[in-house]
Amino acid sequence: MSFRNPGRARPHAGASSRWALAGALALAGLLAGCGGGGGGGGGGLPFLPGTGTGTGTPGTGDDDAIVASSSVAGQCAAPRPGINPATGLGYPDRAGSLAIEKRWVRAWIDETYLWYNEVPTTLKAADYATPVAYFNVLKTPLTTASGRAKDRFHYVYDTEVYRQLSEAGVSAGYGIEFAFVRNSRPRDLRVAFTEPNSPAANAGIARGAKILEVDGISVVNSTNTTAINNALSPAALGESHSFRLEEAGGATRTVTLAAAQITRTPVQNVKTVDTASGRVGYLLFNDHITTSEAQLIAAMNKFKADGVQDLVLDMRYNGGGQLNIASRLAYMIASPAATAGKTFERLAFNNKNPFGFQAPLPFLGTSRNSLPLPQLGLSQVTVLTSPDTCSASESVINGLRGVDVRVNLVGGTTCGKPYGFYPQDNCGTTYFAIQFQGVNNKGAGDYGDGFAPNCTVADDFTHALGDTSEARFSAALALRSTGSCPVPVAAAARAAPELEKADAAQDTGPMLLLRSSLRENRLIETD
Repeated sequence: MSFRNPGRARPHAGASSRWALAGALALAGLLAGCGGGGGGGGGGLPFLPGTGTGTGTPGTGDDDAIVASSSVAGQCAAPRPGINPATGLGYPDRAGSLAIEKRWVRAWIDETYLWYNEVPTTLKAADYATPVAYFNVLKTPLTTASGRAKDRFHYVYDTEVYRQLSEAGVSAGYGIEFAFVRNSRPRDLRVAFTEPNSPAANAGIARGAKILEVDGISVVNSTNTTAINNALSPAALGESHSFRLEEAGGATRTVTLAAAQITRTPVQNVKTVDTASGRVGYLLFNDHITTSEAQLIAAMNKFKADGVQDLVLDMRYNGGGQLNIASRLAYMIASPAATAGKTFERLAFNNKNPFGFQAPLPFLGTSRNSLPLPQLGLSQVTVLTSPDTCSASESVINGLRGVDVRVNLVGGTTCGKPYGFYPQDNCGTTYFAIQFQGVNNKGAGDYGDGFAPNCTVADDFTHALGDTSEARFSAALALRSTGSCPVPVAAAARAAPELEKADAAQDTGPMLLLRSSLRENRLIETD
């Protein structure tokens, strides 16, 4: 397949500090009690543009007249000098202005945005100081059937930051995935999991630890969100902060963590469990990034050698990523008969069809190195889900259901993102505007309000992920053996009244904190 590959660029000067500031601002909203899990509201940690506010003059007449994007592409207020290390070629940038960059943004939306004809026509480029500010409002104002914003996923990234995150999963931090169980005072901020060999893991911090204080400031009750932001979202490598934790059994301790470059391990806790009705595989899958492919293949080879008869795929914290990874994962779960000649996902564009004909994405049966993939040959699979199960992760569910693999869901309603992007660089910023909707082999893809679980089960922070006693994993095993949920859905919700919903349309569940928008995605990438 010959899908577009995003542009590659080096970061703007000062990008790392602006990246940290973006995190702080995103967190400030969360600490103030704002909702928005599952990628909402522009989502995650967008790149913040430079501070210049001059618009310049594009030299092409009316600034709000829509022109061909190709005629204004790469005309930058601050062209990038030198060689792009990703391509070995010079950057395509040339001298321009912020006004021309804004003009490109408007043209790109008009040409490629799935709902371009729903964008308000009253928006004026001159009213917005930067191209990013202008881009942020150029989207549909309509809502889903439940009343949620139809487009909750419009965002941008510094291009070099995007490249590093998408290809290698590298970012600065402590190696903690934080989750708010309660995001208004008295707050309850927990450790969802830690990355292996990270500062947090090396300090012995485990899932479920409650963050009581940072640098002596109460996370539970303080109004000093700036200081809390600074500690949870470090601005520089080596920056250190102290954390007072309440751990299992109620014991407390204080640890000091220094920020380091964190390389995510997207596949964790791979294990085979013996049950009375057969062997069941389990794996925690957190990110559809390039490095996940080899880890998924290794896990499936292990399960195949172990003779598993069923699989519990834990994607409760998986916001998505590369669609090719999702296709390969679904192929490895299903049988040859189910996937042969079938469509994993077909892309539906706007009526301008801006990208031309795109062949449906099949169930990819080979790796990016063209090696054949293993197949478990399962007719059903159980997926552990939450409002943070998003985009490419939902594609796995939808794609398997499209070829009649039974997919049981245990946990919470997924985020509801059947949409995706062709990431596009212009002047060092990569823009993500929804450009297609994905549908499966049966043409199904309208799940803007998410997939509801068969069994609603609150996240269990008292057990490790992969522990058969952990509530969602335990419920999945019970559902497999008995065909029914271990407790009624209503009782499951009552069992955890302290949990706040990140979105009124979502089922009970925590809200992940400081997860980038890139990790809540369905991206078309060239292998």
